[in-house]
Amino acid sequence: MLYAAKSAACLVLASLAVGDIRSRRLPTRAVLLVACLYGVDAAVTGVSIVSLAAHLGAAAIGFALFALLFRCGWMGGGDVKLAAAVFLWAGPAYAWPVFSIVSFCGLVLGLMALIMGLFRRHATHTFRASMQLASPRGVPYGVALALGGIAAVWLPVLNSL
Repeated sequence: MLYAAKSAACLVLASLAVGDIRSRRLPTRAVLLVACLYGVDAAVTGVSIVSLAAHLGAAAIGFALFALLFRCGWMGGGDVKLAAAVFLWAGPAYAWPVFSIVSFCGLVLGLMALIMGLFRRHATHTFRASMQLASPRGVPYGVALALGGIAAVWLPVLNSL
């Protein structure tokens, strides 16, 4: 039972990443499920009120930062919500490593989208179907957030080994 909430959160994050590539949508219910699974994990592991408050603070800061990026037109609204859920899991102790992972993965995704976009007009019909990253709707940043979220879920476990 100890790792059930963590495993479930990772499955939801993986499904969000796939869905973001396919449709550029991050359903609110799935994002809310990721956040709720943190609450389940916190209850099972016996997190203190102080630690819970620190994690909520990290989520609020992540939300504010990504809301600013949304305001500038660089993120979608679903990305903002997912960032809050990811930083809820990360808390202050792992916020910087998770932010670094999300940023690096976002950079790689952006470069891949740019490269695929350049080749898109010369691609065959079969090849075009696999070029979901080159969508005119932008980079599926939910993938980077999901990878950062998976890291946020498991970094505390890896650090305790």
